[in-house]
Amino acid sequence: MKKNMGSLDKKIRVALAAVLILLYFTDMITGTFGILALIVATLFVLTSLVSFCPLYTFLGIKTLNKH
Repeated sequence: MKKNMGSLDKKIRVALAAVLILLYFTDMITGTFGILALIVATLFVLTSLVSFCPLYTFLGIKTLNKH
C-alpha cells in the first residue's frame, strides 16, 4: 500500500470527521443518516492514519507531495 494522501488532505479529513462526530453526538443528525455519518467519519480517520485512500487509487488521484 503506497501512501497517496498529503498532510493537508489528512487534516481536512480529520476535521470533517470531528464535525460529523460532533453533529451526531449533539443529536443534530440522527437515525440512518447519523449512522452513515459515523461510518464516514471512521473511514476518514482510518485513511488519514495510514495516509492511503483506496478510492484515490481507483480514480488516479494523489495528494501526496513528495519533494
